[in-house]
Formats: sequence, C-alpha cells, structure tokens
Amino acid sequence: MTQDILYWLAFTRLRGISHRQKLQLLRCASPESLLHMDAQALKSLGLTSLQVSSLISASLADAEQYYHQCQALDIHCIPISHRHYPPLLREIADPPLLLFVRGDCSLLSSMQLAIVGPRMASYAALDVANDFAANLSDKGLTITSGLAVGIDSAAHRGTLQVKGKTIAVVATGLDQTYPRRNDQLSNEILSNGGVIVSEYFLQTPPRAANFPKRNRIITGLSLGTLVVEAALKSGSLISARLAMEQNREVFAIPGSINNVNSKGCHQLIKQGAHLVDSVDDITANLPTLTTNLQVPEKSKKIKKNEPQSLFLDPLLASVDYEVTSADVVASRCKLPVEEVLTRLTILELRGLVTAVPGGYLKQK
Repeated sequence: MTQDILYWLAFTRLRGISHRQKLQLLRCASPESLLHMDAQALKSLGLTSLQVSSLISASLADAEQYYHQCQALDIHCIPISHRHYPPLLREIADPPLLLFVRGDCSLLSSMQLAIVGPRMASYAALDVANDFAANLSDKGLTITSGLAVGIDSAAHRGTLQVKGKTIAVVATGLDQTYPRRNDQLSNEILSNGGVIVSEYFLQTPPRAANFPKRNRIITGLSLGTLVVEAALKSGSLISARLAMEQNREVFAIPGSINNVNSKGCHQLIKQGAHLVDSVDDITANLPTLTTNLQVPEKSKKIKKNEPQSLFLDPLLASVDYEVTSADVVASRCKLPVEEVLTRLTILELRGLVTAVPGGYLKQK
C-alpha cells in the first residue's frame, strides 16, 4: 500500500463536491496537497465553506480501512494518476478519478471494442453479438461490455468461447454482482484472464442513474462501439452518443424495418455510424491504439530546431511522462503555483505537455 492511494480514496469519497469540481481541483493540486491545505487556501480555489469543511475533515483512517476491505476481496484501486489507468479513458471529458478492478489491470489498456445492445434482444441479435465477439476476439481485440443480460452477456460469452479476454464494466460496487443470474458469468470472465471494473465504492447497490454514467466508461475504454440492436430510446443509443462525443468509432448493424430494436441502429447509420454486416467492416475502420492517441494537429510537438525560451526548460524537466500535478511541478521548480500554471499553459500550446485530470503529462 502506498500513502498516495489513501489520499486518492479519501479525496474521491468526499461529499458535497461534484465530480466536475474534483476534476477542476486536480488541475491545481494533488489529493495529498488538497487535503493538507488550510481553509483560506481552499476558499481561494472557489470552494464553499461546507466544501472546505468536507476537505479538512477527510479521514485517512477511513480510507485505509476501505483499502484493506478492497484487498481482502482482491480488488485493485487504480487512481487516474496511476500507470495502469487506461490512457484512452483518461482522454474523455469526465474520467473516473478511481477505478476498482478485479483481474489483470493491464488488460484495461489493451485494444478494445465495446459491444452494446438491449437486454430484451432478439434471438438473431444475440447470435450476432456472440459471433462478432468471438471473431473480433480472435483478431486480438478485447471485448468490453456491461455484464447485463441480453447483448452484453452474449458478447462476454462469445469471447469466452474462443478463450478471449473480456472486460465487464459494472454500475455497482465490486462486492456484488448485478444481475445475480450473471454471477457464474462473472466468475468465468475472471478465471479466463478478464477484468471486472467499476468506479463505484463497495456496497453501492444497483441504481438506475448509475447505468448511463457507467456507459461512458464502456465507450471510453474502447476504440469503437458496436451497437447490435437499439430502440429509438435506449441505453445503447446513449452509449453511441457518448462514443461519438469521445471521438471514437461507432458501428451499427442494420435489421428489419419492422423491428423496433433496429430503428435506433438505422438512425445511427443515417447519422454517420459505420454500417456493419461483417467483422471486416469493423477491423477496416478501427483505428489502432497508436493512431487513436496521436497528438491532434493543433497541438503537435514543436520542431526540435524551433527556438525555445530557456526559462521554460527547468519547468518542462519537472513534468513526468506520468500525471504530474501543478503543485508538484511548483515544488520541484521552487516557483509559485500561479506562475507554474501560466508557464504550463504555454508549454501546452507548444505541444510539449498535455493537460489531463490530475495535472499534466510530458509529450513523448
């Protein structure tokens, strides 16, 4: 156990501070620094008196107790700053601050395709999900879905049939399985080298509001999302919309015009999703992990012979290739945080660093 994990657990569990606010706070300082700030410093970050009180009263002892509970259940706690945190998920607008993982954490950074669809799917759609998962797994992709009945289960099982790796993203704490009927499937996923992951703390029950939030993780982990069936108002369309917002590929399988669960797929195709009737339609349009993580044109690295201000060099040297918070950079450079943030913005505009939740990454 590292002390850093305890600070992340304590910070993530804070009540009265929204997820968005926590992400904004992490642009300024690490959880450890935030939990050690005095009231005046915290108020200067725009927090209310109640929020300041929540931070000051955060308990590392409670976090340590929770950490040991996770250890007893073979659950890994992976903060967004950790090397095992999946890089594609870190890119999305609202990434989880912490992931709770059962299984091999490194699988989260593998090349993944999400397969989604309704719980009450047609028999034909279940067969399609099963077959596509098996064939895509054979081509080296990890299949990611949500462990629900219907299409999710068919995708997981299709992968397991060919001894492939599959990831189940769930909307409860990892001390329970939902739905209960998938308890055996959950065990098979783990015994076959797969992963079950959640952003929710232990003892979190299945709540309706958490399932759409969970979908952003399914699509955020993946290079693309395949929608097998979808009604016009469905969670699968939410997943497709999230994938589009995350700049990921969306694939849809057409069906009968008389099938209400095909109308959502037809709408997606009209909106630009790839029409799919074979596995090749996916592999031909799926970017590699390297391509997907390329630096955008507007923020490409400066040329090596481009003049650089010498005063920026010590600052750049203080940023790691893993997430480095602004306060850590300030401590290394012995500069005020406000000045460091200004200079980091300059470095970001020049393509030398990238701002991510929790701090900055040096570009390779």
